[in-house]
Amino acid sequence: MRSLRIAVPLLVLLTLAAAGCGGGGSSTKVPPNAVAVVNGDTISRASFDLAMARSKRGYAQQHRAWPKAGTTQFQQVQQSALTFLVQLQELEQKAKQLGVTITDKQMSDRYAQLEKQLGGAKNLQTQAKAQGLTLQDVRDVVIRPQLLSEGIYKKVTGGVKVSDSDVASYYKKNLKLYQQPESRDVRHILVSDRALANKLYDKIKGGASFAALAKKYSKDPGSRAQGGKLTIVKGQTAAPFDQTAFLLDKGQVSRPVKTQYGWHIIQALSDVKPAKTTPLNKQLKSSIKQQLLQQRQRAEWSKWINDTKKEYAKKVHYQAGFAPPTTSSSPTTT
Repeated sequence: MRSLRIAVPLLVLLTLAAAGCGGGGSSTKVPPNAVAVVNGDTISRASFDLAMARSKRGYAQQHRAWPKAGTTQFQQVQQSALTFLVQLQELEQKAKQLGVTITDKQMSDRYAQLEKQLGGAKNLQTQAKAQGLTLQDVRDVVIRPQLLSEGIYKKVTGGVKVSDSDVASYYKKNLKLYQQPESRDVRHILVSDRALANKLYDKIKGGASFAALAKKYSKDPGSRAQGGKLTIVKGQTAAPFDQTAFLLDKGQVSRPVKTQYGWHIIQALSDVKPAKTTPLNKQLKSSIKQQLLQQRQRAEWSKWINDTKKEYAKKVHYQAGFAPPTTSSSPTTT
């Protein structure tokens, strides 16, 4: 069962955080009954008070002491509430600019989906209450921002395409990724002592069961239960083991071989399977295309993130006493 989060999805909030937390400008641009102005849109003191009340309810439900006014902790709660409101306003603005709208059906469908994910209406109400949320808050500060952020992402990345020639070019440039070296099926017994290894080798040559001895003596937890059986790929095991295993004839048993792990006795169970290259078939084409699409979408999204940060850098103005702490990369609010 998932848990309810009072937060705009990170998809967008991480994008807008820099703008929401660091923008600045003269407080004279903010009306007396407001705490901030975001690109011309006002965040009222009443909205801020509601956000603080929501935080206070959350503290109470979690049996946490509400910080005293004037303390660093109280200021952090205030800043968190205001930052959240600024980010929501930025989200609404960007959605409007991109033509993203949310229908009543989308809202009701997502509410029903969330209710189901949380295990029913009662669980939803319980989790909402634990965070100081009303069910209307769930719609306003959880569901609507989710839908807006998803819509924004689709708009921003919707034009990203990957052609068949892009796929073919990637495959050609990265052919090594689709090449499989030689391999073969073997059995082995791993022991620490050379004398024991020699003793076991003699037993095997005398007709004892290799698998039975592996189950009894081998210290390799990955193959012991299977009687020492495993498939090895050339170049992916310790060099002495690798060299010996691929030189054996099918059915042949090696003398004890030393590696950094101990002493091995190896038996070749199959012929060496030749190296092969996975062809650019329909399935692989689809996989590569999806991979390239996601890479390009992330790149497009990253560009939009940076553009948005720059756009909002000087479009957020705070009432005196409400500006976030300035950083070296943030304009100073006066």
